[in-house]
Amino acid sequence: MKNWMAIAALGVIVSHSAMASGNPGRGLELSVPCQACHGKDGNGVGDPQYPIIAGQYADYLEHSLKAYRSGERENAIMLGFAQTLSDQDIKDLAAYFAAQQSKLGDLDRKNVD
Repeated sequence: MKNWMAIAALGVIVSHSAMASGNPGRGLELSVPCQACHGKDGNGVGDPQYPIIAGQYADYLEHSLKAYRSGERENAIMLGFAQTLSDQDIKDLAAYFAAQQSKLGDLDRKNVD
């Protein structure tokens, strides 16, 4: 009986954590405005003033977007975009960009060669 209860509790925990995370597919749909500066996959557009966000931790991206949305982190462009996002939108965007492969290592190798 104890094993059955443990399995049921684990199922609740797993389903809760799955619901709490973002949906990368929806994040891709929401990322269209982001792509102008950060690129479709988050690896930038070749301008060093726009950070590469591909492969960043989802928690970091969520925290950053919420800080832009609240004005705690100041950037006029990001404030305008972030203020339109719900908490779920932010989770979805964070999940999408976190799932992308960062090309930062490729850039470092180019600078060394």
